[in-house]
Amino acid sequence: MLIDDLRQQLKDVEPDIQTIKVFWKNAKIETEFEQLTQTENQEDFWKHPGQIAISKRLTAIKTQREAYNSIVSSYEEALELLDLFEEDEAELKKITPELAHLCRNVKKFKIELLLKNPEDKNACFLSINAGAGGTESQDWASMLLRMYTRFCERERLKTDLIDFQAGEEAGIKSATLYVTGKNAYGLLKAENGVHRLVRISPFDSNKRRHTSFSSVTITPELPEVELAPIEPKDLRIDTYRASGAGGQHINKTDSAVRMTHIPTNIVVQCQNQRSQIQNRETAMKMLRAKLAQKQREEEEAKKSNVEKKKIEWGSQIRSYVLHPYKMVKDHRTSFESSQPDLVLDGDLIEFIERFLVI
Repeated sequence: MLIDDLRQQLKDVEPDIQTIKVFWKNAKIETEFEQLTQTENQEDFWKHPGQIAISKRLTAIKTQREAYNSIVSSYEEALELLDLFEEDEAELKKITPELAHLCRNVKKFKIELLLKNPEDKNACFLSINAGAGGTESQDWASMLLRMYTRFCERERLKTDLIDFQAGEEAGIKSATLYVTGKNAYGLLKAENGVHRLVRISPFDSNKRRHTSFSSVTITPELPEVELAPIEPKDLRIDTYRASGAGGQHINKTDSAVRMTHIPTNIVVQCQNQRSQIQNRETAMKMLRAKLAQKQREEEEAKKSNVEKKKIEWGSQIRSYVLHPYKMVKDHRTSFESSQPDLVLDGDLIEFIERFLVI
């Protein structure tokens, strides 16, 4: 019956509503809203040294507060409507689309609340590198590239392919996407790590099972003011002809740029722009972001005494098994999906949500 289906939808979303309420209370957002409102209403607020920052924060909280109140009240109203129209099939059909819309909004709002770090709203660089496994891993890396491209399409994030190194026989050796849009880094940071694939190899004539690895690195783009300057003597810049997909110009000039930071041996590449100057600017932006992230990781590693893992067995964050059974499992949250086809088509939001709440 329709009423049972609709009640089940609300039951499924109830834990998310409770998580939102608990987070809202613990984060003391209402208290902050009242304090900022009082500050803004003072007669001499225009003299306050932090006027711009306070006004910006208050505007953000107002928007968030309106969304919170709307979701909580809509959920409570939906419960009442189901009780009211329990035996009225026509009315139940009318509210079905609204209920589906509410459930989607609850999930999205929950994730936005969990993305509380300042850099979560930033654009980011998503880099994929094939690991141990040769052609198998290069093919797996290309599958991951498609998966993230599809995910970004689902979440209305814009992607620019700024580097692409084709595999020798199939797939890719590496690729880097520049991702922009609402909460780009916050949504994708959960994907940082090694991804493992188990399947019957399409490249093995004996149809044997193979295990492949590829690493995914997510680096937030940071404002220029937050980044330390890079000394020219610490850089080695090489130019070369771009390869792979692109416009007619792409293989005619040495426009692609490879930038190496000598002290750390961090290498970045960019080949998507028409001019070498544009590629240099993008490569420098990516290098600065990677250096900032490296510094952060080193500081965190000192505190937790954690070593960086290699792209191989035992270090993966997620496993995708296509044979002998079908399962995708995140090893950090233990969340599983028995539909790897959907996951590989970009349906990652539940994996991301589970990671954000741990």
